[in-house]
Amino acid sequence: MIYFVGAGSGAPDLITVRGARLLGKAGCVVYAGSLVNPELLGLCPPDCEIHDSARMTLEEVIDVLLAAERAGRLTVRLHTGDPCVYGAIREQMERLDAAGVSYTVVPGVSSFCGAAAALPAEYTVPGVSQTVILTRMAGRTPVPKGQELSALAAHRASMALFLSAGLLEESQAELLRGGYSPDTPAAIVYKATWPDERVFRCTVSTLAETARENGIGKTALILVGDFLGEGGERSLLYDPAFTTGYREGIAP
Repeated sequence: MIYFVGAGSGAPDLITVRGARLLGKAGCVVYAGSLVNPELLGLCPPDCEIHDSARMTLEEVIDVLLAAERAGRLTVRLHTGDPCVYGAIREQMERLDAAGVSYTVVPGVSSFCGAAAALPAEYTVPGVSQTVILTRMAGRTPVPKGQELSALAAHRASMALFLSAGLLEESQAELLRGGYSPDTPAAIVYKATWPDERVFRCTVSTLAETARENGIGKTALILVGDFLGEGGERSLLYDPAFTTGYREGIAP
């Protein structure tokens, strides 16, 4: 069996218990060396075969996974954050399907959750935003038509930009062109939940300047939206006058 495991957002103790147990039994691990905390490899058995996928192609990764499967090893494909967000796991799963190899996905803590914890903030504030958009700025890799940053910005929802710290001039222009006002709250969270985590609060109009002043060019998540400001309404779920399936509301 091959396990796609989310390593979490950075701190080694943010991997799930299930993921840690699998690493402890693994005979082969292929990990995203550019982003996964290497401390997690200390959970692996001494004789575990370890490969850094940062230096590998998709074909090379699949060759290692299939070889480990043929050898009867428990194999962990260790991805940063949660594999379902910019994990490029679908193309791996399709190749394993074609080879008739079984696999299981173990979720992890995404960096957009780690970034919110670092602030701390809530993306879904009643009366402010009930929608979260996870996206990225188009760069060397394009985005599908209709999903350009300016088009998504028109919703003025809470937004987390992945893989965009090196494109903040372009991102800032697209966010403003799409509908966010210049004074919309924003934040740059560098290496969320890592020991060297840093948080920079700013506005949409000062995103690029803030990144330049602090030497941020990669490994950072960009958060945008009024959820970073003040205001909002009380949650009805905990309002004394609101009836739920568990308690009767009391009229004020």
